[in-house]
Amino acid sequence: MPLELAIILPTLNERANLAPLLTRIEAALGETGWEVLIIDDDSEDGTADEARALAVSDGRVRVIQRIGRRGLSSAAIEGFCATAAPYAAVMDADHQHDPALLPLMLQSLKAGEADVAVASRFAEGASTKGWDNPDRERLSGIANRIARVMTGADLSDPMSGYFMLSTATARALVPRLSGIGFKILLDLLATSKAQLSVKEFPLNFSRRRAGESKLDRAIAFDFLAGVYDKTLGRVIPTRFALFGTVGAMGVVVHMAVLAMLYPGMTATFWKAHLIAVLVAMSFNFWLNNYLTYRDKRLKGGLAMLRGWIGFCATCAVGAFANLAVATLLESQGLFWALAAMAGIIIGSVWNYALSSRFVWGRF
Repeated sequence: MPLELAIILPTLNERANLAPLLTRIEAALGETGWEVLIIDDDSEDGTADEARALAVSDGRVRVIQRIGRRGLSSAAIEGFCATAAPYAAVMDADHQHDPALLPLMLQSLKAGEADVAVASRFAEGASTKGWDNPDRERLSGIANRIARVMTGADLSDPMSGYFMLSTATARALVPRLSGIGFKILLDLLATSKAQLSVKEFPLNFSRRRAGESKLDRAIAFDFLAGVYDKTLGRVIPTRFALFGTVGAMGVVVHMAVLAMLYPGMTATFWKAHLIAVLVAMSFNFWLNNYLTYRDKRLKGGLAMLRGWIGFCATCAVGAFANLAVATLLESQGLFWALAAMAGIIIGSVWNYALSSRFVWGRF
């Protein structure tokens, strides 16, 4: 059979799952007419090496090992652009998504029944018993309600990570996709100017076969990033907005420390403000590393120490401007809280620009 379908598998530490999944895909689709694109985010467990070993004996397997790039959505985008197949499916490599749905989804698209075929965890006949994660189920339910408002699509599971569409449709949307986070389906549906028709297929969502989930506690922040990008992202760069969101949290820390120190513990405003700046700076570094720059996240004690020193160094001028402006305004009679806020705003743009370049190397 000619090539009809590409199965895009974004992977992170999925070495033990690959060979069994290929067996399941072949059982569902037969021996020909499909290929698997394993888009690996430089896994520490040797997933890319295992994928290359499989590709040596199986020409249906191709591998893209990404260095310095991370994220499920951006991996799917690279897969759309890397295949010649007329249709592409995105699914997880952890065996939670049943490959038996692939031929049904492909048949539906070829028959023109929909633009996108979606495997739904919440459609009639679906099941999440194997998931056994009540907190994630509740979070998915809230996110799904927001996603339905954003996309206008009547879907039970617009946050699904298992779907199929024509590669022509996907590539036409690629230039306007954000590629942020892990919910590429939401990105596609919200980006398309013409509403895409969707057909859902009930999915029995299973447990992971091996390894740990690629998603951590930052998934809510990723979802926030996606929502922001599709609403206000054209006005303010999304990365800066995320940096600003963390900065807003840092403001709370800053003001709390300042209120605790001044005028109670010290009657000298600049001393209290300096301590608050240092505490907030450390808080912002930790949270930005965990959330804003999670695709470039620093790991390990030495890397974190170097990163913290670099962050403090690049923010030193911003902190000096912060301190100088705030102290000047307070000495002129401005209420201390307003003076501190003015200093924070002055330093924020400088902090973002230099830390992006010299700490996480984003640009």
